[in-house]
Amino acid sequence: MAASELFTKFARVWIPDTEDVWKSAELLKDYKPGDTVLHLKLEDDKETQHKIDPQTKELPPLRNPDILVGENDLTALSYLHEPAVLHNLKVRFMDSKLIYTYCGIVLVAINPYEQLPIYGEDIINAYSGQNMGDMDPHIFAVAEEAYKQMARDERNQSIIVSGESGAGKTVSAKYAMRYFATVSGSASEANVEEKVLASNPIMESIGNAKTTRNDNSSRFGKYIEIGFDKRYRIIGANMRTYLLEKSRVVFQAEDERNYHILYQLCASKHLPEFKALRLSHAQNFHYTNLGGSPVIEGIDDAKEMRNTRQACSLLGINESYQMGIFHILAAVLHLGNVAIKSNERDADNCFILPNTEHLIIFCDLLGVDYEQMAHWLCHRKIVTGSETYIKPMPKFQAINARDALAKHIYASVFNWIVHHVNKALHASIKQHSFIGVLDIYGFETFEINSFEQFCINYANEKLQQQFNMHVFKLEQEEYMKEQIPWTLIDFYDNQPCINLIEAKLGILDLLDEECKMPRGSDDTWAQKLYNTHLNKTTLFHKPRLSNKAFIIQHFADKVEYQCEGFLEKNKDTVYEEQITVLKASKLNLLAELFHDEKPATSPTEGRPSVARATVKSAKPRALQPSKEHKKSVGHQFRNSLHLLMETLNATTPHYVRCIKPNDDKFAFTFDPKRAVQQLRACGVLETIRISAAGFPSRWTYQEFFNRYRVLMKQKDVLSDKKLTCRNVLEKLIKDQDKYQFGKTKIFFRAGQVAYLEKLRADKLRAACIRIQKTIRSWLQRKKYLRMRKAAITIQRYVRGYQAKCYAQFLRRTRAAILIQKFQRMYSAWQKFLRIRSATIVIQSFVRGFRGRRQFKAILREQKAIILQKHVRSWMARSKYKRTHHAIIYLQCCYRRMMAKRELKKLKIEARSVEHYKTLNIGMENKIMQLQCKVNDQTKEMKSLLEKLSGLETTYTNETEKLRTEVDRLRANEESAKVSSNKITSLMEEIVILRRELKETQAQKKRLEEGADKYKAETDLMVSQLKEQNALLKNEKEELNRQIQEQAKEITESMEKRMEEETKQLEIDLNDERSRYQSLLNEFCRLEERYDNLKEEISLVNVTKPGHRRTDSTHSSNESEYTYNSLLSSDPGEPEDGTRRMEEFPEQKGALDMSLFLKLQKRVSELEQEKQALQEELDRKEDQALRSKAKEAEDQGVKARGAELEYESLKRQELESENKKLKNELNELHRALSEKASPAVTAPGSPAYKVLLDQLTASSEELEVRKEEVLILRSQLVSQKEAMAHKESKETMTEPMVLLEDICKMKDQGEITQAYMGLKETNRLLESQLQGQKKNYENELEILHGEVQNLKEEINRQQQLLAQNLQLPPEARIEASLQHEITRLTNENLDLMEQLEKQDKTVRKLKKQLKVFAKKIGELEVGQTENVSPAQLADEPIRPVNIPRKEKDFQGMLEYKKDDELKLIKNLILELKPRGVAVNLIPGLPAYILFMCVRHADYINDDQRVRSLLTSTINGIKKILKKRSDDFEIVSFWLSNTCRFLHCLKQYSGEEAFMKHNTPRQNDHCLRNFDLAEYRQVISDLAIQIYQQLTKVMENVLQPMIVSGMLEHETIQGVSGLKPTGLRKRTSSVADEGTYTLDSIVRQLNNFHSTMCQHGMDPELIKQIVKQMFYIIGSVTLNNLLLRKDMCSWSKGMQIRYNVSQLEEWLRDKNLQTSGAKETLEPLIQAAQLLQVKKKTDEDAEAICSMCSALTTAQIVKVLNLYTPVNEFEERVTASFIRTIQVRLQNRKDSPQLLMDAKHIFPVTFPFNPSSLALESIQIPSSMNLGFLLRV
Repeated sequence: MAASELFTKFARVWIPDTEDVWKSAELLKDYKPGDTVLHLKLEDDKETQHKIDPQTKELPPLRNPDILVGENDLTALSYLHEPAVLHNLKVRFMDSKLIYTYCGIVLVAINPYEQLPIYGEDIINAYSGQNMGDMDPHIFAVAEEAYKQMARDERNQSIIVSGESGAGKTVSAKYAMRYFATVSGSASEANVEEKVLASNPIMESIGNAKTTRNDNSSRFGKYIEIGFDKRYRIIGANMRTYLLEKSRVVFQAEDERNYHILYQLCASKHLPEFKALRLSHAQNFHYTNLGGSPVIEGIDDAKEMRNTRQACSLLGINESYQMGIFHILAAVLHLGNVAIKSNERDADNCFILPNTEHLIIFCDLLGVDYEQMAHWLCHRKIVTGSETYIKPMPKFQAINARDALAKHIYASVFNWIVHHVNKALHASIKQHSFIGVLDIYGFETFEINSFEQFCINYANEKLQQQFNMHVFKLEQEEYMKEQIPWTLIDFYDNQPCINLIEAKLGILDLLDEECKMPRGSDDTWAQKLYNTHLNKTTLFHKPRLSNKAFIIQHFADKVEYQCEGFLEKNKDTVYEEQITVLKASKLNLLAELFHDEKPATSPTEGRPSVARATVKSAKPRALQPSKEHKKSVGHQFRNSLHLLMETLNATTPHYVRCIKPNDDKFAFTFDPKRAVQQLRACGVLETIRISAAGFPSRWTYQEFFNRYRVLMKQKDVLSDKKLTCRNVLEKLIKDQDKYQFGKTKIFFRAGQVAYLEKLRADKLRAACIRIQKTIRSWLQRKKYLRMRKAAITIQRYVRGYQAKCYAQFLRRTRAAILIQKFQRMYSAWQKFLRIRSATIVIQSFVRGFRGRRQFKAILREQKAIILQKHVRSWMARSKYKRTHHAIIYLQCCYRRMMAKRELKKLKIEARSVEHYKTLNIGMENKIMQLQCKVNDQTKEMKSLLEKLSGLETTYTNETEKLRTEVDRLRANEESAKVSSNKITSLMEEIVILRRELKETQAQKKRLEEGADKYKAETDLMVSQLKEQNALLKNEKEELNRQIQEQAKEITESMEKRMEEETKQLEIDLNDERSRYQSLLNEFCRLEERYDNLKEEISLVNVTKPGHRRTDSTHSSNESEYTYNSLLSSDPGEPEDGTRRMEEFPEQKGALDMSLFLKLQKRVSELEQEKQALQEELDRKEDQALRSKAKEAEDQGVKARGAELEYESLKRQELESENKKLKNELNELHRALSEKASPAVTAPGSPAYKVLLDQLTASSEELEVRKEEVLILRSQLVSQKEAMAHKESKETMTEPMVLLEDICKMKDQGEITQAYMGLKETNRLLESQLQGQKKNYENELEILHGEVQNLKEEINRQQQLLAQNLQLPPEARIEASLQHEITRLTNENLDLMEQLEKQDKTVRKLKKQLKVFAKKIGELEVGQTENVSPAQLADEPIRPVNIPRKEKDFQGMLEYKKDDELKLIKNLILELKPRGVAVNLIPGLPAYILFMCVRHADYINDDQRVRSLLTSTINGIKKILKKRSDDFEIVSFWLSNTCRFLHCLKQYSGEEAFMKHNTPRQNDHCLRNFDLAEYRQVISDLAIQIYQQLTKVMENVLQPMIVSGMLEHETIQGVSGLKPTGLRKRTSSVADEGTYTLDSIVRQLNNFHSTMCQHGMDPELIKQIVKQMFYIIGSVTLNNLLLRKDMCSWSKGMQIRYNVSQLEEWLRDKNLQTSGAKETLEPLIQAAQLLQVKKKTDEDAEAICSMCSALTTAQIVKVLNLYTPVNEFEERVTASFIRTIQVRLQNRKDSPQLLMDAKHIFPVTFPFNPSSLALESIQIPSSMNLGFLLRV
C-alpha cells in the first residue's frame, strides 16, 4: 500500500516534541511522493511544517483510529510504535484510571501513588479460573495464568517483576503472592499461606528504605519460590536474595533514610523490653540522620515495629532471638556514634577517647571486651611470611573500617533472618512444583553511576536477553501453529554487551585482576579497560573529558560509569581482628552469626560489601576452601546471576513491568519523558518492535467476518467463512505480503487493520450519508407538504376575511343613512319642544304671580286662626302634663326600689360558685326568661305610653274647654272688665298651668331616659351572656379539637413507631435467620470434613476382629447425644475404650498434631461461646423471674427447665396484666367521679350504686383470678424444686464419670466428637434464645394490641363525651352509665374467657407434670439398660423430650422393628426420583414416612419414633452426600423434607396448624408425642438442603452466565468486535463451548420443571428463583465491571434485551412476585448507564437519580470503562466523571466494587397444609415396600 493512500488530508500523525515527547497533528493536504515537508495542524489549531529527511524519506508515524485508543492490549493497536504505546498508556492511566495494560505477554503496571479498591478478595474470586484475556489486565490475571499453566502443563512458573525504584515492584510481587495464598490455600493446617504473606513485613523492615523516589524502596532483589503439592496447594516457600545495599547502613543521600528496622527500634525505645538498648531519637544517631529525613509522613514506625514482631513470632523467631537481633542492630547504631580522633602529632595514628559512652554501650550489648574493640578499631594486623606487625591506621581508614564492620554485622543479621524465614517456610512434604516471583531492580542510570548501577544493569542485560528469546520463541511457536511461512525477525541481540561484561578479559575479569594487584587502583583499572576494549567494540566508549570513567551501550541507553570506588566495593574489606573480637562475644546470637566464618579476612580476601550484597535464601553454607572465599563481589554476583537464569530458563516466565509515572509521587499524574524512558529500558518497546516486524494484528475468521461484514457484498458471502474472508481480502488489499492466512487466524502486518478500519469507516460514513440524505429528503418533503397545506389554509381564511369585510362595509353604509335620517328628525323635534317649553314657562310665571298674591291674603287669615288654636291647646296640655308627671314619678320611685333589691340579689348570686356551675346548665332558660322579662317591660312601657296619650287627650279636651271659656269670656269682655279681679285670678291660674306643663314634660323626658337606660343595660347583659355562651362553646370546641389532635398525634406516633419497630424486627429477623443459616452451613462443612477425615482414617487403618463399636454408631449430626453419652456413660465403657485404643494404634499416631491443636482451640472457643450464651440466658431469666439465677441444669432436663421458665414468664405476664387492668378500672372510676355532675355521682345516688356494684364485681373476679395464678405458681415452683433436688442427687456422682469420660476422650482422640457435641449444645441454647425472642415478640404484639385497644377506648370516650354534651343533663348521665356498664360487662366476659384458658393450661400442665414424673422414674430405673442394635442403626440427632398426648388413630403404616433399615434403604437410599416424580403423587416418600411415624405414635413407642426420625434424617444426609451434584436428587429431597415438615405441623394437634384441616384430618393428629423439637431439626435439615441446592445451581449456571449474558450476540449485528491482539492467548485453555441466552433459559426451564414435578412449595420455588436470578445478575455485573471490552453502548442494548428475556420468563412462569426482578436491578441500571447520554450536568443528574441500586464505585468504574466500538460514539470525559463523583459524594454506600456473588438469601418455609387424605394414599409395588401394613 502506497504512503499516499494513508498520508491523505485529515490523516493524523505523531511528530516529535521536546516536552511531551510526541505530539499529535493533522495533515492539511495530501502527501505526494517527492514532497519535502508535511503541512500539519496541531491540536491547539496552530499550523506547522514537518521536514522529511531527504535521505531516509521517513515519514512520521501514523496515529491509530480513536476506537483503538485505550485498548487492554497494546498489540491490538494497528500502528505499533512508541508514540502509540505512550498515548494508549496515558489515556488508560489518566482518563480511565486503569493502571494495568497488556503488551503481548508483558503486563505493564503504572504506579498510581494512591490506594485503589481493586485488590480485595472479591476481585481475587472474580479472576480465579478466568483466562488471561477474558478480564481486564490485572496482576491477578498474570498470577492466575501462572497458576493455571502450572496445573495444566505441570511445569514450574516464574513471574518476573522489574522496574526502577518507586515503580511498585514490591507491591506487585506482594499482591501476586497474596493471590496464590488465597486461591490455592494450604495443604495442611499449618497456615503456610499466612506465613508466606508474613515474610513480607519482615523483609520490608530489614531490606527496604526511603529513597528520593520511593518511601518504601526495596534495596535488594529477591526470588521467592512458592511450593505446591500434587493437588496444587501451598506447602512451603523458599527465598533467594540478591545485592543487599550494605552501603546504605553507613551512608544515605540527602532526604533518604536508612533501613526501616533501625527507625522502628528508635520509635519503640519507650517499651520496657527496649530499655536495655539505651536508644534515643533517630536524629541522635549518625547512621540514621545522614539523610536528614528520619520521619516518613503517614507512617507510624512504632506500629510497624509491632507488625514486624508479630510476623517474626508467626514465622517461629521467638522472643529471645528477636531481642538478640534488636541488641545487635542497636549496637550497630551505637557503633556509628563512636568518635575516632586523629593524633595531632602523627596523622597516620588515631585513637578513641577512654570511656566513650557509645562504645561502652556497643560492647555491653554485644558482650565483647571494650579494650580489645577500642584497640582494633584504630589498629590493624599485617602478617608477613615470618613476622606479624600491628600497624596503627589513619583516621579516614579507621572510619572506613568501622563502617565496614557495621555493614558486615548488618549483612550477617540479614542473612540470618533470611535463613530462618526459609526455615519457617520450608515444606514438610515433597514439593511437586513451584511458582517463583522475582522482585528485582530495573535498568538504572543516574548522573553519577558506580559499581551498584553496573551490577544492576548487568543483571538487566541478562534478563532482557532471556525476555527477547522468550518473546521470539512465542512468536515462532504462534507462526508454526498457524502454519505461517516463518521468516527471521531481526531483533536486538544484547549478547555482545553481556560478553563485554562477563567474558574472558571482560570488565569483571579485569576488575578482579586489578583487585588482586598489591597496588591496584581505580585509575590503573580504567587504563586497562581503555587498552583492552576501546576502539575494539562499538559498545565501549571513553568520555572525552575524563580518564576515570567509561561508557557502555546497554540495550536501553548509554550509561557512563565512574571508576572511583569500583575496587573497594568489589573487594569488600573486613579486618580479621574485629571479627575475632565479635566471635568471643557472650551474646549467643552474635557468636552464631560469625561461627562459620573464616578467622581472617583481608582486603584481598574480603567478603562482598557492595552497596547490595549477595544473599542466598538457603542456609549459609559451611566454610569452603580459601579459594572460594577469595571470590570478589562481582564474581559472586555473576555466579548467582547464572543460577537465577538457569532457574528462569527452566520455568515458564511471566513478565510484569512496573512504570513510575512521575518523580514527585503525585497521584495519577503522567510524565511522558519519564514514562518513555522506562518503556525503553524495560523492554516493552522491544516487544512492540518484534511484534511489529512480523504480523502483529491477528483476527480469527469469525471475528474478521463479523467486523468487516459491511465491506462485503451479498454475493461475496459464502457458507464457508474462511473462503469468504480470503476473497474479500484479495479484493481489499492487493499486496498479498501484507497479510497471511493461518489455520484459525488471519495475520496482518502493521497498519493494515487501520487501513481496513478506514475502509469500514468510509463505508459506514457513506451509508450514513445516504441514510441522512434519504431522511433529510423525506423530512423536507414532509415540511413542503405541511407548508403547502398551510398556504392553502391561509388563502382560504384570507379570502373569507375579505368577503366578510365587504359585507360589513355594506351594512355600515346602510346603517349610516338610517342614523342620519333619525338624527335630523330628532333635531327638528327637539327645537319644537324647546319653543313649546318656553311658552309654557312664561304662562306659568304669570299665573303664579297672580296666585301668590291671593295665597298671601288667605295665609294671613289662616295664621291668626292657628295662633288662637295653639294658645288654647297649650293651656290644656299644661294641666294634663302636671297630672301625668306626678303619676309616673311615683311609679318610677317604686320600681327603682324594687330593681335595686333585685340587682343586689343578682350580684350576690353572680359572685357565688354555684352561679358558674349552673351557668352552663340553665343558660338558655335564663336567656329566655330575661327575654320574656324584657318583653314584659316593653309591654308595660307601651301601656304607660298609651296612658300618657290618654292624659294628653284629656288635657287637649280641657284646653278646648278653656278655649271655649276664653271665647265666652271674650264674648263677655265687657262683663270681664267689670270683674277684673276674676280675670287676674284666671291669669295666675294660667301661669300655674304652664309651670305644671313644663314639669310634666321634664318628667316625661326623665321617664324616657330611664327606659332607654334600662333597655341598654338589658341589652348589654344579654350580649354579655351571649359572649360567655359563645366563649364556652369555643372552649368546648377547642378542647374537642385538642383531644382529637392529641389522639391523632398519638395514633400517628404509635403507627410510625409500630412501622419502625416492625421494619427493625424484620431486619433483625433476616439477620438472625441469615446468621443461623450460615452457622448451619459452617456446621455442614465441618461435618463433611469430619466425615472425610474419618473415611481417610478408616482407609489407612485395618479393622481388627475384636472391634465392637463401628463408625455407624456415630452420627456427625448427633453431636449433642454424643456429648451427653460421654457424660453419662456406664462403667463398662472404659474397657471398650481401652480395647479401641489398643486396636487403633496407627490411627492414633496418624492424627495430625496441628489439626488436633486447631480443633482443641476451636473447642475452647465454642466453650466460651457456650458460656456467653448461658450467661445471656441467665440474664433473661433474671429479668423475667426477678429472682436470683439458679445453677445450670443437666442437659437431659434442659428442655423441661425451659418450659417451666416459660410458664413462669406467662404467670408473671398474667399478674402484670391483672394489675394493669385493675389500675385501669381505678383510673376509670376516678375519671368518672371527676367528670360526672355532683348530683349524679354523689354517694347514695342510684347511678353511683350501680357503677360501684359493677366495679366491686370486677375487682372480686380479678382477685379470684390472682389467687388461681398464685396456686399455679406454687405448683410450678414446687415441681421445679423437686426436679432440681432429684438432679442434685444425680449430679453428685457425675464428676468422676465426667473426668473418666474426658480422659477417655483425650486418649481416643475424640476431640472432634466433643467439638460436635459443643456445637450442638450451642444450637440448643440458640434455639432456646430464639424461643425466648419469639415470646418477647408475642408480648410486644400483646402490648401493641393493648395500645390499640386503649386508642379505640379513647376514641369511644371522645365520641361519648361529644354526644353527651349535646344531650340534656338527665339523658347525658344515663347514656354514660349505660356505656360504662356495657364496657365493664365486655371486659368481665374477656376476663372470664382468659380465666377459662388459664384453667385449661393449668390442667394441661398438671397432666404434663404427671407424665414427666413418670418419665423421670422410668429414666432412673432404666439408666443401666443397654441400647438395642436397631436403635443404634443410625445415630439420633439429639435427645428430644416427647410429651405424651391422648386419644387415637387412622391412616397409618405398620412395620416391624427389624424392617426399619430396609424401609430407609428402599424409600430413601435407592429411590429414583424420576420415576416417583413422573408416575406418583408429589411428596409420596414424605407421606409414607409420616404414616409410619403415626403408627409409632399410635402404639405409644417413643423409641421407635426417635429411631425412625433419626434414621430418616441420616438417610437423607447420606444420599445427598453421595449425589451432592445431582440437582434432581437435591430438589427431590428438599421437596419431600418440606412436605414431611408440613405434615408434622399439620397433624401436630396445635390449633395454629389445624385451621385448614378437614374433620377427618383432625382425627389423624398425633396423640401421644409432641415432635416440636424434631420439627426444628428437620427445618435445619431443609435449610442445609436448600443451601446445597443453591450451590448445585450456581455450579451449573456459572459457566453459562458470562457467555450467555455478555459475550453472545443475542441481537445479531448490533455490536462489532474490535481488534483483540493477544487477548486470546495460545497458552490459555480453549473454551469448552459457547453458551447463549437460550442455554440459560433452557436451564432455568429445566430447574423449574424439575421442582414443579417434585411438588415443591410455590413460595419455596420463588425463593429459589430469586436466588438464581441474583447469581445471574451479580456474576454478570461483576464481569462487566472487570471487562473494558464489554462496556459499550451496543453491549448495554444486548444486556437489556437479555434481561427482558429473563423477565419474560418470569411472567411466563407467573413468578413476578418472587422478588427475582429486583435482584437484576443493578445490572439493568448498569446497562442503562451504558446507553444514556453522558455529557451535560443534566445527564449527570439523571444518572445519579437513575442508578440508585449501584454504588458510587460501580458507577465511576462503568464510566471509566466505557469504550466506543465505532467512531460515531464519544468517550466519557474526565470532567463528567468528576461531576458524577461530586454529586455522589454524600451518598452512603459500600465502597466495595463487586457484588457478593456467594451471598445466599435466608430461606423460610411457610406452612403449606396438604388437602390429601392419608387414608387415600396407595403405595405402588415398584417401591418394594410390601412389608408395610396399612392400619
